[in-house]
Amino acid sequence: MTTATRLNRRDLLKAAGAAGALNLVWPLSAGLSPAQAREAAEALGAEYDPAPFTLGVASGDPGPTSVLLWTRLAPEPLAAEQQLPEVVEVEWVVATDAQLGNVIARGTAPASATLGHSVHVPVSGLAANTRYWYAFKALGKTSRTGRTKTAPVGAVSSVRFAAANCQAFADGFYAAHLGIARENVDFVVHLGDYIYEHGQVGGVPADHVRDHEGPAVFTVADYRRRHALYKGDPSLREAHAAHPWFLTWDDHEVANDYSGTGGGAPFMQRRAAAYQAWYENMPHRDAGTSALPDPEIHRVRRWGDLLELTVLDLRSYRSAQNLANGTILGARQKTWLKQGISAAPDTWHVWANSIMLSQLRGKPGGSYMFTDQWDGFLAERKEILNHVHSSGMEDLVVITGDWHSAFVDDIRPDFDNTSSPVIGTEFTAHSVTSGAYSASWNAANGPVMGAANPHLKYFEGNRYGYDVYEVTPQRFSAHMRVIADRRDPASPVTTLTTFHVDRGKAGSYEDPATKNSPAQWRRDR
Repeated sequence: MTTATRLNRRDLLKAAGAAGALNLVWPLSAGLSPAQAREAAEALGAEYDPAPFTLGVASGDPGPTSVLLWTRLAPEPLAAEQQLPEVVEVEWVVATDAQLGNVIARGTAPASATLGHSVHVPVSGLAANTRYWYAFKALGKTSRTGRTKTAPVGAVSSVRFAAANCQAFADGFYAAHLGIARENVDFVVHLGDYIYEHGQVGGVPADHVRDHEGPAVFTVADYRRRHALYKGDPSLREAHAAHPWFLTWDDHEVANDYSGTGGGAPFMQRRAAAYQAWYENMPHRDAGTSALPDPEIHRVRRWGDLLELTVLDLRSYRSAQNLANGTILGARQKTWLKQGISAAPDTWHVWANSIMLSQLRGKPGGSYMFTDQWDGFLAERKEILNHVHSSGMEDLVVITGDWHSAFVDDIRPDFDNTSSPVIGTEFTAHSVTSGAYSASWNAANGPVMGAANPHLKYFEGNRYGYDVYEVTPQRFSAHMRVIADRRDPASPVTTLTTFHVDRGKAGSYEDPATKNSPAQWRRDR
């Protein structure tokens, strides 16, 4: 058997970037054999499971008796079209052991070319608070084995879950996802910016270890390819296979800073293409009657009597920013959220919130730093937070992504009024890889942001990673898990610091054992 000469990833990237033609050496180009195409993909930072289950397996939206299983057949993951029959029957199996010996459910599902040969299997009749293992079989091949877990019912003594966000492929390897895969958690929440829609960054500067496969994406085929590229990082597939996920999205799944209700026909076509490819590539169980053309993401899920998880969609229904009557939620989702607040049970309330809820001024008395977040929808934010306060809902924790840096904020109905009551805590997590501001910017501006925002308790922007939340009936703890180097796919993970929120007492405090950890702003009182 003849062995082809191995390609060096950095040399290949440098040569392609210097020529301004990275897409010409990417596996989609003509003239490469399948073996050469796969080798080129691996050289440029992507590698895959054996065909046809190249993109791995995943589970999502776990309930007490049901979970959603996902895979997508893609023998050539970066090809514009898969050389597959129009419909492929896919077998699935669920067992109580990793060897799949004690099978408790099995069946078949059609994988259609219409939906990118993706499979979404809602498995029901499961036992609550139970680990299960699962796998798929098609075209004579068997997928890797995934692991999932159902939600508990009744009294629960603890839950641990991870949150991830913002994973630009060019900005680093997914060591954070490898860390998540190895964590002892019950589930994962992804807070958005799972992919990025822009074109290539070009070359190999110090902060880019790999690149996108081509220019900006617009069509279903484009977005499918981009999702396949991101799943080419094996650590992301490991994290999906290890735990069930809850999902929301932010802007880059479609286009930077987009509004789901704005734009003309060309943009709406792009939006529809992005939504379809997102659905095809995610373990998403739709909350509506049909996942397409508009997946319904917002939902409430409970983890026994301990935790109520509210997943928000802050893109699909929003208006333009900075309007007097603007909306980030849309009328129907806002009504739904307020009704949930009014009927809130006595439990921890966690909102999965893709973009920062808390106010963020750039300097004392200055303007808001970014109005694409809730700062661009002031009246609606005040309406929602006043409703939280007036309803008497307690123990609110908001988990947020987007900023590529870590923040801890007190939530107040009126952020400009320091006598306004604290009604909750917001934890904004580090990004998986997406680039943050420079260390010098963080050092200079951390204290400025602290002075401008009396509710801001902590800011750290020099690191990357994810959060792990540990919840008991008495306390909610947020562990900031950080990697040493996003350029290293096996970078070790450590805990930077931990914040706690005590049950029945609004506001957070830093664990004394980690209070001397590095940060660019820390409020002492």
